[in-house]
Amino acid sequence: MPTNALNLSRLLLAERNSLLQRVRRLVGRDRAEDVVQKLWLKVQAVRDHPPIDNPEAYLHRLAINAATDELRAAARQRAETQAEVDRLLWVEDDRPRPDRIVLQRDMLDRIRAAIDSLPEPTRSIFRLNRFDGVTQRDIARRYAVSTTIVERHIRRALKILADVRQA
Repeated sequence: MPTNALNLSRLLLAERNSLLQRVRRLVGRDRAEDVVQKLWLKVQAVRDHPPIDNPEAYLHRLAINAATDELRAAARQRAETQAEVDRLLWVEDDRPRPDRIVLQRDMLDRIRAAIDSLPEPTRSIFRLNRFDGVTQRDIARRYAVSTTIVERHIRRALKILADVRQA
């Protein structure tokens, strides 16, 4: 064991009660023993180079640093716990509210009724294009009309549906 570590270990055993009191003032009674135990581990890791001129001051500084580390770790843990609690308590419910569901169902019923009331062949052309995914060119061939006529029927249907949505 390095000389510095050995001297600090002996000093820690001799000064344990005063170190414990000092640490207790910083971190509280419950955590003071843990901090002093961590201090023992830190002391064991001290190397000989450079030599320590004032081991008592060095040990007390190590104790204060260990207590500060403990306080920071506890604060970090509290913040993480609080963040988790907030996340669990305040998670937004992305389901639509009941009043929005009723309004959307009403809108859907009006749109269905508007589509059903479209004149032929506008209704059939619109359904083929928008619901069945048939291209305008294929619809034009099926009805033996130009694609411009098919576009007009689709535009007319979209205009009527837009008016229903605005109402």
